[in-house]
Amino acid sequence: MKDLGDLMKQAQAMQEKLQAAQSRMAETEVEGSSGGGMVRLALKGGGALTRLAIDESLLSPGEAEILADLIIAAHADARRELEGAQTDLMREVAGPLAGLPGMPTF
Repeated sequence: MKDLGDLMKQAQAMQEKLQAAQSRMAETEVEGSSGGGMVRLALKGGGALTRLAIDESLLSPGEAEILADLIIAAHADARRELEGAQTDLMREVAGPLAGLPGMPTF
């Protein structure tokens, strides 16, 4: 039974690490950009858009379609950054168990 007790302690420690990692991830903010930085935006760990900056030259009449495409591209860039941050954090927390079936992801 000693092995079972040790296993339970390890599982509880892993759960605590995961909860701490989820809290850290919720506070993480990443930036995405497109158009050579003409559109920049920031996403929080949960995916909430927190900032959007648009170069004024894109606010001219006739630029709406280009602006929309650049916002979508900047968002995709930020999502990739966010997913990378989540993967890195999960690897840090789970160590060699990261990626195994049944291991939680963010």
